[in-house]
Amino acid sequence: MRDETIADLLLARLGDERPGLRSRERTWTWDEVVRESAARASLARELRRDGPFHIGVLLDNVPEYVLWLGAAALSGASVVGINPTRTGAYLEQEVRHTDLQLIITDAAGAKLLDGLDVGVPRDRFLLVDDPGYAPLVERHACEPERDPAITPKTQMLLLFTSGTTGASKAARCSQGRLAELGRNNSAKYDVKRDDISYCPMPLFHGNALMALWAPSLAAGACVVLTPKFSASGFLPDVRFYGATFFTYVGKAIGYILTTPEQADDGDNTLTHGFGTEASPEDKAEFLRRFGAQLVEGYGSSEGAGMIKRVPDAPATAFGVPMHDGVRIVNPETRETCARAVLDPLGRVTNPEEAVGEIVDVDGAEKFEGYYNNPEADAERVRHGWYWTGDLGYIDEAGFLYFAGRSGDWIRVDSENISALLTQSVVRRHPKIVDAVAFGVPDPRSGDQVMAAIEIPADVEFADLDLAAFLAAQDDLGTKGAPRFVRVSHALPTTGSGKLSKKQLQLEGWRTGDPVYRWAGRGAPRYEPMTEADKAALREEFVASGRERFLP
Repeated sequence: MRDETIADLLLARLGDERPGLRSRERTWTWDEVVRESAARASLARELRRDGPFHIGVLLDNVPEYVLWLGAAALSGASVVGINPTRTGAYLEQEVRHTDLQLIITDAAGAKLLDGLDVGVPRDRFLLVDDPGYAPLVERHACEPERDPAITPKTQMLLLFTSGTTGASKAARCSQGRLAELGRNNSAKYDVKRDDISYCPMPLFHGNALMALWAPSLAAGACVVLTPKFSASGFLPDVRFYGATFFTYVGKAIGYILTTPEQADDGDNTLTHGFGTEASPEDKAEFLRRFGAQLVEGYGSSEGAGMIKRVPDAPATAFGVPMHDGVRIVNPETRETCARAVLDPLGRVTNPEEAVGEIVDVDGAEKFEGYYNNPEADAERVRHGWYWTGDLGYIDEAGFLYFAGRSGDWIRVDSENISALLTQSVVRRHPKIVDAVAFGVPDPRSGDQVMAAIEIPADVEFADLDLAAFLAAQDDLGTKGAPRFVRVSHALPTTGSGKLSKKQLQLEGWRTGDPVYRWAGRGAPRYEPMTEADKAALREEFVASGRERFLP
């Protein structure tokens, strides 16, 4: 790691009179950002108690969130972003797990925590919309300085993983790692001092912090905020702020592209964005419509810097391995997988030999671990290697591709089917906002493919003609077409805006949303699945002795 901290990056902005932070209501210079952060750091030090110096923040994307990030950097505290999309026992467990000393929130956030035993008494809540809050901060105004005990190893963040594939875990991120990401990502994503960095993704997630806030801090770019992502508000925000850069997840891009196209969509200041899970088709359409290039990357809250972007990479590849230690291996034998042989449509013709887990054999020392979760640490670091839990393959030219999360290969008729490929093909449909594909058990053996799709409120499933659309896609084999399709106008999501794949997979066809079942003999079609159909399918599991496979 570099011998640099977030506190160093922040103090370097003292005296900088260029805009550093903006909301719709106010602009702060970088100098003001540092001084406001220092006042909150002084308040945090005064309120500090014995134990881990963990401060929970439960706010939308408002300026106070950014100022408390700065306060944590200068005081040596750790910010724990509390996900407001969690509720009840799940939210209670996450907050208690991180041993908070303070919670920074507002009246709405405090109401969300009502009745929950989060381990923090109410007199340790600071409500930013309380009339007494601003005077309290003002009394702690001071000359900015860093706690002398801060080093690059000082913990800065506890980031809950998105929970798309299992229970959330709080990943540690030190000041040194975040500062290094800020430096590296400002270069990788071309964030410069003159950029206006628009932040529509939630600040409790690594996307906003590692790919936008830290790079903007390192470069001295201005961070501009919207409380929550809004597809209809996206372009007006971009124009209001003069934004040039933003971060995203694929679902957000899908929502933006469903807004009615206007003749002047290209009349905006955006030049580029960074994110994950936008399809090649959506990237091309976004460029055509808004004139901004979308750059896809690979990384996680736990680690990054494994894959290098190169200009000649195919559209669906992430790049090339950063060094020889980044490999695709068989998780059972640890042997390096064969190079993937691709057909003219880009499909892997030898998945059994080529697809494996992405590992970094030199990455164990860089992994900072999870908070109070040795079992999860042991899952990530085995045999001295760092295991990502993600699948990938490398083609004969050396380009690395993402093949989904562990468990994303579906065994259909003794053949491995890529859930990621099915998902990508389904997402191409111009009337589908977002989609996820996953395996569900077959009543006799193996699995079947299921998809959950989200469509606009004014679109019905019949409008999609989905069976015909899928049949026309040359790169989707007959076994890759989903046998079940769950249809919704609002599928459940994680706090970072991704579809809750684990929840959708566990529910399968046992959901209150409409489900359609493949009836594709002769002319392919989907037919509605009735409650009687679901009961009959369950009896098939019972008759085959496979009821245990139903969650």
